[in-house]
Amino acid sequence: MSGLSPIIMLLILWGAITLVLVVLLIYRSTLTMHEDDQLFLSEGENAMAQEQAELQQKMNKLQPFVRACGALSVLLLVVMAGLGAYDMYKNF
Repeated sequence: MSGLSPIIMLLILWGAITLVLVVLLIYRSTLTMHEDDQLFLSEGENAMAQEQAELQQKMNKLQPFVRACGALSVLLLVVMAGLGAYDMYKNF
């Protein structure tokens, strides 16, 4: 693997991180499909309220990972664009 250029290695890393981001976004969207905007509960429907609270906890745990993967993906894109521009400038 020593023959790979830094751009190719960054591209592979970016692809992997972006794939993780897409999987997290798909998972998050499947969680929110079952979320209700409003709940009108009687005394006997406490289980539904508990379900919604657990769903919200899952969403809160997932959010930092989505943000981190998104930020890292954008950062790697910027770095790759900068390296590409530098390489073009150097060869110009």
